[in-house]
Amino acid sequence: MVGDGHRPAGTALRDAQDEAGVPPGIWRGRGLEAVGLTAGDVVSERQAELLLGEGRHPDADRIERERLEAGDDPAKARRASVLGRPIEHNRSPKTEKAKERVPWLGMDLVFRPPPTAHIAWALMGDEHRRVLELCQDIAVDKTLKWLGESVAQTRSGSGGKHRTPVRDGLIVAVFRHYESRAEESKPLLHDHAVVSIRARRSDAKGTWGNLSADTLLSHIVAADTLYLLFFMEEVSARLGWAWEPREVTPGRRPVMEIAGIDQRLIGWQSTRRQQIEEALFILTAEYVEEHGHEPGEKAAYGLACRAADRTRPPKRKEPRPLSELRMRWRESAIDTFGANVIDRLAERARAAAAAVWARVRPVVDVALAAVDVVAVVYVMRGAFKRHHLLAEARRYLSYVLRGRPHQPGLDERIVQTVVDDYTRPVGRGLMMTADLHALYPRDTADQAVLRPLTRNRTLPLYARARLAADALKARTHAARRAERLGSRARPHTVAVPGTSRSGLLPSRPDREAARAQEQQGTEAAALEQTRSTIEAVAQMAARLQDTVRERAAARAARQQPAPPAPAPSHTPPPGVQPTPGRTPTGGLT
Repeated sequence: MVGDGHRPAGTALRDAQDEAGVPPGIWRGRGLEAVGLTAGDVVSERQAELLLGEGRHPDADRIERERLEAGDDPAKARRASVLGRPIEHNRSPKTEKAKERVPWLGMDLVFRPPPTAHIAWALMGDEHRRVLELCQDIAVDKTLKWLGESVAQTRSGSGGKHRTPVRDGLIVAVFRHYESRAEESKPLLHDHAVVSIRARRSDAKGTWGNLSADTLLSHIVAADTLYLLFFMEEVSARLGWAWEPREVTPGRRPVMEIAGIDQRLIGWQSTRRQQIEEALFILTAEYVEEHGHEPGEKAAYGLACRAADRTRPPKRKEPRPLSELRMRWRESAIDTFGANVIDRLAERARAAAAAVWARVRPVVDVALAAVDVVAVVYVMRGAFKRHHLLAEARRYLSYVLRGRPHQPGLDERIVQTVVDDYTRPVGRGLMMTADLHALYPRDTADQAVLRPLTRNRTLPLYARARLAADALKARTHAARRAERLGSRARPHTVAVPGTSRSGLLPSRPDREAARAQEQQGTEAAALEQTRSTIEAVAQMAARLQDTVRERAAARAARQQPAPPAPAPSHTPPPGVQPTPGRTPTGGLT
């Protein structure tokens, strides 16, 4: 609540926040109405202590006082202010495994823009700073709304085996910080969204329960990609900037950055990131030496966490206001790169955006997007769930649109196309994997394109995924080209119509029946085309015989004496045909 500084004993919260140079926390989320709060209200110290520290109503003091005045005993009055089960239940000797149960009352979600956004926010003028902070607010609000409406569930029953959607939404306290944990303070605009674990169930009584933490945390990557997609769209709409991919590590996923921002400034800003990358390089080399191959996605994430822990510096103890921080950052950047580079950041970003949008079309092909998404997720994970596809679909939209707005629900439409057309269930639960027969219909030889890429350990995992996706997209383009050419009559060619799988299929048995019917139709079309070809060859043979007879008649006519011509002429006499393929003057027809 006071940034990375330490709050002196006896200092009021607002005074400590002003001294630390951080703004006060703000309440957000659709669940605030159930506890009498309003979005945008300042988070007071007592409210945070009650809700996030004890699992009680933010206005528990008033509720308890009113119940005591009504004649309730202190225990009953306190119980009336508790949301759900009291945390004292976890410490009760009657509770099974009481010593192992620790109350969990909140989780911290961090929303951080890409590095170039930090640079623009820190080094440009106050107008750009305020616009970027507004884009951050809107992106965070939209992401929290999606988490509350589409993801959040409450637990009930023995072991929390029953999951139901929340009734109102999430209750979140958002705290904004301005700098990183590097030894030398660097700009890092980010928000800590502390989500209360308490939420109302969707039953008729509206009882309070706990959120399903595993359900919420399993969708963190999908929420992160949605937040970045919203942030990019807001920045492009309000400032006119475009985005382009930047490869941080060869063979790894690229990150989207503001086009036109000098890449050298990223190294100046992310000194903490450089420390992590150096430690990660050593840990990755040790992993390869021990296991004999590059780490997968899950192992790479674990190595990155270990690298961050090894290089984590202690928190800064000297608080500074934002105005002083911005002045120091600008002076440091000018000393390093010159005033010309810093003063022209906005101008170059607008010029680069015009160049990006001139060459990148804002068109999203759902069929190609589905093929790309399923190939990348399949190669990187093998078996996956719906939220893995959703995260990759949002990454795809970020790369294709480059900051232009996407149609609401387009990411879900891409995922639904993947699930219906290119996947099959595997194992128990909601796990699925790629359906290779659907990706390569009737063309079993082409299945060799994808499988060696999944076994090739010489390339990084994402590089193999990109090769597989590009191969499938090229095959889709070829199938579409064959469909277009199949409508034209071409001799000596059997046109096999391609299959358009962009629509939603009703069920898997219907799909198998459709494949069988399509195979029969293909064979019939091939037989019909073969019959037409034979007829064309017969007609051509008849024409050749006629030509032979005409040539024989012409030679017989030339052997008869012809009357003398009055003057030389290139026109043959009546009844005489020139030799096919040559003109009277000897040129080629």
